[in-house]
Amino acid sequence: MTRYPHIDVVRAGLGALIGIVVAGAAARVIPGGPESLPYIIAPMGASAVLLFAVPASPLAQPWPVLGGNLISTAIGLGAYALLGDPLVAAAVGVGVAIPTMMLLGCLHPPGGACALLAATATPAIDEQGLAFIALPVAVNTVALVLVAIAVNNLTGRRYPHHPPKPSPTPGASERLGVQTSDVEEAMRRSGQGLDILPADVVALVRDAETHALDRRLGSLKVSRIMSTDVASVLPFESIYRARALIVQRHVKSLPVVDDERHVIGIVSITDLFTRDLVELEPVESMMTTPVVTLEENAPVAELVGLMTDSGYRHLPIVDDDDRLVGMVTRGELVAVLNRALLGERL
Repeated sequence: MTRYPHIDVVRAGLGALIGIVVAGAAARVIPGGPESLPYIIAPMGASAVLLFAVPASPLAQPWPVLGGNLISTAIGLGAYALLGDPLVAAAVGVGVAIPTMMLLGCLHPPGGACALLAATATPAIDEQGLAFIALPVAVNTVALVLVAIAVNNLTGRRYPHHPPKPSPTPGASERLGVQTSDVEEAMRRSGQGLDILPADVVALVRDAETHALDRRLGSLKVSRIMSTDVASVLPFESIYRARALIVQRHVKSLPVVDDERHVIGIVSITDLFTRDLVELEPVESMMTTPVVTLEENAPVAELVGLMTDSGYRHLPIVDDDDRLVGMVTRGELVAVLNRALLGERL
């Protein structure tokens, strides 16, 4: 069983409480129907579980919730109208509702309960007739979805859920790693009807790979592999000065820092020696900005992603106050990964 974080447990309980109150109250204040008609129906409890406990599930998205409940209710009412016997109508209603929801892309488990409830045709439901789809089913369902949108988004969880989109320019790890199409094919071959979107599986796998790499590296921090003897230039220093530092220090890039050592730009050997530049001009006239930096306490696994996927060859390392404290090159990263592959102590 999944161990749910405390925030998720509180969010689910509080969201369901508010959702059921609002859904029932909305149907209660709308006139119409016999007095014995319930103002909230039992399937809403099951819908609340999905909307507030697992809102990322494909079964909990707005169209499955709305379409599943309303369409299945109509099917249940139709089954009773055609067959008369509640038991037969219930069996047929649920049996037809499930494949209908699957074909229409709105599979929602509580929809089966809606079909069953409608097909049993209690006196109040029978008296309400087709209007039962609107009151209370539609009113309950719409209110519940609106509360789910509000509660989930206000408490830091996006709903409706949208799976991560693939990068338009995928990095090396994305090109060589598991793709969405791979997961789709694996799910098709399994024949299990897994309740998760392929893109979410890919995101989980890549996150797991990052953590696995971090574990393999022994949670090695960037500060352990960075070079602390970093040559840097101030923005007002000349291009001539930057070129001289590149040659003297045998480095391929120079961070540009302000008076407090905050990184405000970067210049590379390519920038300085392959362009027609005026040597007395300040470095700030041609530096690259803004600059991606990494904190010294970040895991090396995070550095791997930046250098393989984003293509950075040199990365300035900063402390908690965003001051330059070191530099990591791709060569140093390769050395660390090579030692990890060889099983050496890091």
